[in-house]
Order: sequence, then C-alpha cells, then structure tokens
Amino acid sequence: MQLELLNEQGQAASKIDAPETVFGREYNEDLVHQVVVAFQANARQGTRAQKDRATVKHSTKKPFKQKGTGRARAGMTSSPLWRGGGRIFPNSPEENFTQKLNKKMYRAGMASIFSQLAREGRLAVVDSIKVDSPKTKQLAARFKAMNLESVLVIADEVDENLYLASRNLANVLVVEPRYADPLSLVHYKKVLVTKAAIDQLKEMFA
Repeated sequence: MQLELLNEQGQAASKIDAPETVFGREYNEDLVHQVVVAFQANARQGTRAQKDRATVKHSTKKPFKQKGTGRARAGMTSSPLWRGGGRIFPNSPEENFTQKLNKKMYRAGMASIFSQLAREGRLAVVDSIKVDSPKTKQLAARFKAMNLESVLVIADEVDENLYLASRNLANVLVVEPRYADPLSLVHYKKVLVTKAAIDQLKEMFA
C-alpha cells in the first residue's frame, strides 16, 4: 500500500510504502460502527438521576375516598400514573454505559478506518510536524498554506511547543498514535500522519 507524501504546500510530492495490514484492509462497516459506538458509550458518564415514588416529594394522605367517585382508586399522589409522581424505572447516577470490545476487534476496526481513509484520499503522510515556538499563528499559517481546515495530526511525538500551538485551533487536533481514537478519525476531514508515526501505528494495529 502506498500513501501520498505531502510537501509544505500540501501537494503530493511523492509516495511512500505503508503496511497493508493497517492501510490496506477491506472496509468493515458493521465493525467500524461497533467500535465508534463503544468508544462513545465508554466515554459516557452516568450523571443523570430521576426520582422514584419513594423519593419524590408527596403526601401520604389518600387523595379521595375509595368508592363512590367514579374514578380509579388511588392511595397516594406519588404513583407513577399521576402527574408529579415518581418514575417507574428511574435513571440513577450509578448507571453503567460501558460496552466490552475485544482488543482484536478494536485493532481490526481501527485498521479498517485507516484503510478507508487512505482509499478516499483523506489520509496523507508528512515528514514531520514541528514548530519553533508555542505560537498558534505559526501553526495556523502552515495549515492554511496546505489548504487544511479540518485536520487530525498523528505525530510520533508531540512536544510542548506543538501542543500549545495547536490547542486553540478550531477543527485541529494533534495527538500521538496511542491517543488516536476512532471517533476523531471519522470526524476530521483530513488525517495527517508523520513518517515516524507509521511504524507505531503498525505495531499497535497490525
């Protein structure tokens, strides 16, 4: 599998060889969907809470007499059938949304995403991504020269200058290979991978 090597102007200067096991797999839509959904579910926090009929504020007094009104009998206003009553199956803060995903499935799903990005022309390689100082303007000008608006950069090493220069850029994310996630790969329009990061991705997902 060959990937485009971009120059400073964002043009394809040449092509380099990439491992087929990571960038040349067939696209498995069902597996990719499962990987993305599991990633989002595992990042979800159970912070919502609702009240059941025991915790809702109410009176224990019988609303009306048992017989003679023509209405259905009622014992107290906390019934889930009543407006303002408790929920039958309330959400609790301890609710667990995590989904188990085997390592082999995750690696195959990530490789499938990388392969599809390469086929669609959304993935390219650069020699390196470095800045001399932690200046957002300098990095923004480089991406503008390459005609990149929405980009995920997977660099072999993210130093302090690169981190500080990129964190305030909208639609730009710079991460190391170990922090590349399926949601970001799908979300950003362009993915740039440094030469040295290709070997790390091969070790992780091949």
